[in-house]
Amino acid sequence: MATEIELEFTYLAKEIPEGLADSPSKMIVDVYYPAEVEHPSLRIRQNGDSYQMTKKENASGTDSSYKLEHTIELSREEFEALTKAPGKRVAKRRYYYEYKGHTAEIDVFEGELSGLVEVDFEFADRETQYAFKMPDFCLADVTQEAFAAGGMLAGKSYKDIEKELGKYNYKPLYLQESK
Repeated sequence: MATEIELEFTYLAKEIPEGLADSPSKMIVDVYYPAEVEHPSLRIRQNGDSYQMTKKENASGTDSSYKLEHTIELSREEFEALTKAPGKRVAKRRYYYEYKGHTAEIDVFEGELSGLVEVDFEFADRETQYAFKMPDFCLADVTQEAFAAGGMLAGKSYKDIEKELGKYNYKPLYLQESK
């Protein structure tokens, strides 16, 4: 089992950045457990052709920008067996977009959450993280907002989070695939 520190900021997108459709991407399917918990911290993930089980927890109090992430690699058979248990699902296409020397992970949600686009930036250290300025294509920092966390989004629809998004004047975004 690998344990890593995750330093990240999460933003709501204001617009789709130019050229995003041409950026590398992969499909991600997350299932969170237990389904009965409002914000589960155990996740089973299909990340392209790889599979993991991950447990995330805040490393420092309630600071959601600083987490401990424990990950176990799974085989496809293990992933399929584990996801038979009732859990809360979320699907998204993750784009890897270069921005000023950083790689933005831009999640374009699918299915019931279609219209939602979140942008994550991960950092190697706190100094770099705190020096980072939100890009113009982002609307608001939602790192500390519970509704924007993966475990909270799983099993919900866009309509379920519309009130929270409205606080930021968020408008649904849709990616037009390049031809």
